[in-house]
Amino acid sequence: MNKAVPRSLLPVFLVAAISMGAKAADDSPSVFEHPEPPVAKSEIDRLVFARLDQLKIKPVLCSDAVFVRRAYLDVIGRIPTAGEAREFLSRADADKRDRLIDQLLDRDEYADYWAMRWGDILRIKAEFPVNLWPNAAQAYHRWVRTSIAENKPYDRFVRELLTSSGSNFRVPPVNFYRAIQNRTPEGIAAAAALAFMGTRLDSWPTEKSQNMTIFFSQVGYKPTREWKEEHVIWDPYGVTRQIPKANVDTGETPPAGPITVSRALEKPIAVVFPDGTKGELRPDQDPREVFADWLIRKENPWFARAIVNRVWWWLLGRGIIHEPDDIREDNPPSNPELLAYLEKQFVESGYDLKKLYRLILTSHTYQLSSRLPSDTPEARAQFAAYPLRRLDAEVLIDAINEITGTNDLYTSPIPEPFTYIPKDKPAVAIADGSITSPFLALFGRSARATGMENERDNKPVPAQALHMLNSSHIQRKIEQGPKLAALFESGRKQSEIVDELYLTILSRFPTVEEREIAEEYRAPGAARRSTRSRPREEWIDIAWALINSPEFMYRH
Repeated sequence: MNKAVPRSLLPVFLVAAISMGAKAADDSPSVFEHPEPPVAKSEIDRLVFARLDQLKIKPVLCSDAVFVRRAYLDVIGRIPTAGEAREFLSRADADKRDRLIDQLLDRDEYADYWAMRWGDILRIKAEFPVNLWPNAAQAYHRWVRTSIAENKPYDRFVRELLTSSGSNFRVPPVNFYRAIQNRTPEGIAAAAALAFMGTRLDSWPTEKSQNMTIFFSQVGYKPTREWKEEHVIWDPYGVTRQIPKANVDTGETPPAGPITVSRALEKPIAVVFPDGTKGELRPDQDPREVFADWLIRKENPWFARAIVNRVWWWLLGRGIIHEPDDIREDNPPSNPELLAYLEKQFVESGYDLKKLYRLILTSHTYQLSSRLPSDTPEARAQFAAYPLRRLDAEVLIDAINEITGTNDLYTSPIPEPFTYIPKDKPAVAIADGSITSPFLALFGRSARATGMENERDNKPVPAQALHMLNSSHIQRKIEQGPKLAALFESGRKQSEIVDELYLTILSRFPTVEEREIAEEYRAPGAARRSTRSRPREEWIDIAWALINSPEFMYRH
């Protein structure tokens, strides 16, 4: 006697069925791949395709459905709505991809998403181990987001971070120096090299790294009478290092002893910059300004290279020099000509990050299919395909909340101002890395402790799959979310609901096979029913299956 499949297991079987349908759809080029071959529409393409030609690899362009989802995720950190996806797919104009990129770069969400990315690098976090404190974390994030929204030239953005002095509450960029756990000259130099030169100071020769620390040897931290306020200053005589620190528990400061002023800096000091150039530091010069002026020079080999390589990593999942914060002589670029071209274009643009994004995003190299024509290390290193990557934790939960019309509660373990976030605030827009949720922690959100790219862990683990498939958290969103409920109870034709579900969750129309799977899905033993009498639970199962599919969970 056959036993009915338990209702709780039906979504799991449906996930498998839909995944098999997607696999069958994968054989249809129109779903994930464009029928026309890519052409070298830019210098980026010419340089990349020349390398692929040497490897006898023929790249394949992604379909419009793949592109619209990819562009939304990579530029503004969210998936398109069903209406946005449908509108893009319906257009026939030849330049619609370029026009979409321009539109996305002008949206408010662009600043939210890239402020999140920079928050990882700059360690914007109120509590342990960074301890910026909530007011400072909010001010710092607001300054970063405003800089991005205004498209502040990158050289000015970095110079302000390196040279600012003042209150951590009132001069936000000084928090670059406060977000460093090791506030010694060596620790500060390592943080600056990692963030703005894409290199790890511990891989440098000892003498070279010691030369670098000189530029950060006169940074001082001065407390004030305001709770948790601190001034970052130029302190050439080391006065602030002799001021007693306040007791963390009581807030009381022990009496200060006599201050000793060093006279060692009354004469110029010889310095050596990281590129080997020799210089002189006058007593009236803040070493940070001297270093910043060297760093942002057009002819500097470190500055533009580090940021264009990092942006390439952000958009294409792999650096031309890989990893993007491990630039060193014995880690050469996979395509030196490509890197040099991007550097040149970036400098000539006036360090315009939006122009750099557009240059990369509108290339056919960025728009290649995610299916590797040749699964070899060489093919990956030469960007033969767009790499599959699981969605960032913040992007994933925002997508689920957007689809279902729900929200999450984000809190900090230490209750202070700004701990509780408004319900309509997306996770990518949260300023403070201390404000989190169990979902964000489980899905690898950056701890913002080191400023390294690998702190953000997007590798899938079994606990994540179990949470998506079997948690009450996700179950409540899908079963009780007002957006899905409105669709399921809309009275629309069954085929229209299936189309809307696919457009909402996967940003594309279903294939014939997928439509058949969805429309024929019924509770065990149930007879064929009309849309009006079809149990709502079956639509919930289909939505659950789509949300658990690799196509939804991954950038592709």
